[in-house]
Amino acid sequence: MRRRLGSSGLTVTPLALGTMLWGNAVDRHEAGDHLRAFVEAGGNLVDTAFGYGGGDAETILGGLLDGEVPRDDLVICTKAGISRAGGERRVDVSRRGLMSQLETSLRRLGTDHVDLWLVHTWSDDVPLSETLSALEWAATSGRARYVGVSNYSGWQSARAYSLLESARIPLVANEIEYSLVCRTPEHEVASAATSLGFGLLPWSPLGRGVLTGKYRNGIPSGSRAASNDFPGFAERFLDEQTTRVAHAVAMAARGLGAKPGEVALSWVRDRPGVAAPIVGARTTAQLRSALASLELSLPSEIVAALDDVSA
Repeated sequence: MRRRLGSSGLTVTPLALGTMLWGNAVDRHEAGDHLRAFVEAGGNLVDTAFGYGGGDAETILGGLLDGEVPRDDLVICTKAGISRAGGERRVDVSRRGLMSQLETSLRRLGTDHVDLWLVHTWSDDVPLSETLSALEWAATSGRARYVGVSNYSGWQSARAYSLLESARIPLVANEIEYSLVCRTPEHEVASAATSLGFGLLPWSPLGRGVLTGKYRNGIPSGSRAASNDFPGFAERFLDEQTTRVAHAVAMAARGLGAKPGEVALSWVRDRPGVAAPIVGARTTAQLRSALASLELSLPSEIVAALDDVSA
């Protein structure tokens, strides 16, 4: 069960394993359990970033390659442009910064290339042509088999696509927040993706956890909303509208004999332009629940009802 990433020749499973929690809430041993469960379920796309866990996420993944899972069995995606120093978020999408971060990522991962390399965010501080020149360098040097962007709006994606196309480098992906409680990509990005042929990789497809129903009675300890590592992560979705959407998801899940998270993942997985939602689980049990969504196909009536309540 594979999908092409946009119109490229790269095929990925319709669910990706996220590693944002690796090195924080998920240690190396737990990360190994997650990776094994993911691969055993047929998964191949693993998403990480230079800044995740202060670099520990990439280092942990690199330590698991070959020892746990053959490198060639995975499609490894990493991102550059965001880092944290002294707890402060720093954005650097200059050619120098991006190239340096990719070299560091490759050393951490213990590989000579990544399958997909993304600019982690847009920045007005650097000319887009300079930022994209780093993607061109990565692709032509073989350090990245494919390149793309992350958190780009519709016009930003289209401009990046056009500039890379002139260099005969395809832009194949945009990793962006997308869920039943964050449908912003549908305004422009999704139509750009289907028109131009790049795939969407939704992050936080469970609405930062709220669509699992775990926040219906407050903020549980151990959740990201209660974590010092991710202050304010879920707060923007702890409102009345989100509660209505989460309730509708729970009702649909009961009717289907599934879990709310499975319903929410299935919904975003099958939206136009989407290649693979990215799931970053804290526990192996959470990951296995997410993987169960691969077997779930939502009836059109439920899709329409969820569309309405989340519009």
